Amino acid sequence: MGIMYVVLAAIVYLVQERFIFKPEKLPADFAYKYDAPFRELNFEPEQGVTINGLHFYVPKPKGLILYFHGNSRSIKGWGKYARDFYRYQYDVVLVDYRGFGKSTGKRSERKMLADMQFVYETLAVNYPEDHLIVYGRSMGSGFAAKIASDNKPRYLILDAPYYSFRKVAERLMPILPHRWLLRFHLRTDLWITQVQCHTYILHGTKDRLIPIAQSESLQQLNPKRITLIRIEGGGHNNLPAFPSYHNFIRDILLY
Repeated sequence: MGIMYVVLAAIVYLVQERFIFKPEKLPADFAYKYDAPFRELNFEPEQGVTINGLHFYVPKPKGLILYFHGNSRSIKGWGKYARDFYRYQYDVVLVDYRGFGKSTGKRSERKMLADMQFVYETLAVNYPEDHLIVYGRSMGSGFAAKIASDNKPRYLILDAPYYSFRKVAERLMPILPHRWLLRFHLRTDLWITQVQCHTYILHGTKDRLIPIAQSESLQQLNPKRITLIRIEGGGHNNLPAFPSYHNFIRDILLY
């Protein structure tokens, strides 16, 4: 039994990236197509690394939404969600993490966080921080919380966030010592306490992958600066199917 436990732990340590990240890779010459004005962006946070992004733009924008997507696919598919924001006269930028879409580079938590900080700083040259909103969806909520904690955006919006990667892993495989096994920790719980702007959390009450209890725990870390919005009946991947989700997004952006 002891040997099997050690073998299982070793396998999880070695292959955990395959469980965490489900990227869709795109050829460098792939042409994006959308029915709204957009431009393709390429950020170079370090030599030999490219972070690919999409910039949906509107005339006279009220601000910019920097959108960090979940752990699967690429911005090719996530781009459709930009309309939830540009309809309210906001520009939207979505970026792919290393190894997703056209983005390149070897993944590590430190490097991925540094990539997103580089993207934020680059965008902040043209958008004042008080007009910048950071949005994180599922896995992207950890990146969003870290970026908001290190900068001064107008708002932080988290969509179906986790308390920390460790909490998610412990729920899925409780028998393993995740404190030592995990190479990606993404401490939303730690970073959210350092965020100076107001934070809005949207979470479905029937989310089976990341239960709403994790957002409730996050909200309790700083209740005066964190508003938890419950989407009644919402699951993990279908919040945009609920009118209440769009109503709350509208109210946040137009406030």
